[in-house]
Amino acid sequence: MTTTAEKNMILIRTAYRSLESGDLDLTEQLLTEDFIANVPGTPDPLHGRETWRAGAQAMKDAFPDLTIDVQDMFSVGDKVTVLVRLRGMHRGAFQQYEATGRRVSFRSIEVYRVEGDKIAEEWVAPDVLSLVQQIAPAPAGR
Repeated sequence: MTTTAEKNMILIRTAYRSLESGDLDLTEQLLTEDFIANVPGTPDPLHGRETWRAGAQAMKDAFPDLTIDVQDMFSVGDKVTVLVRLRGMHRGAFQQYEATGRRVSFRSIEVYRVEGDKIAEEWVAPDVLSLVQQIAPAPAGR
């Protein structure tokens, strides 16, 4: 018999696999209609599937071969916490950085809240500093 914790972790792994493959439609269907995203740099939570999709599309545009390696995952109650390593080739603009063709690797700590069989909320803490250091132009004179 599968426990709620196991079902929730399977849901998150399924979402990661569909995101990795570029099937944003499938991934979006795994989110509740009133999905909430808590992301660094925003004072208030963001709401709606379209908000998630815009962020996911930006990542896939910048890193089309994005891979997501789950390094650790655990679930308690309605929450799933994940440590992931993301890797990919920087082939499109990301934030203010044009494509560099460089391979990147960075970590993220992510927490998801599950309602029923859908992802209702996320808190993500990607190591953006590490990512930017890998794609930013070298300082002049180096």
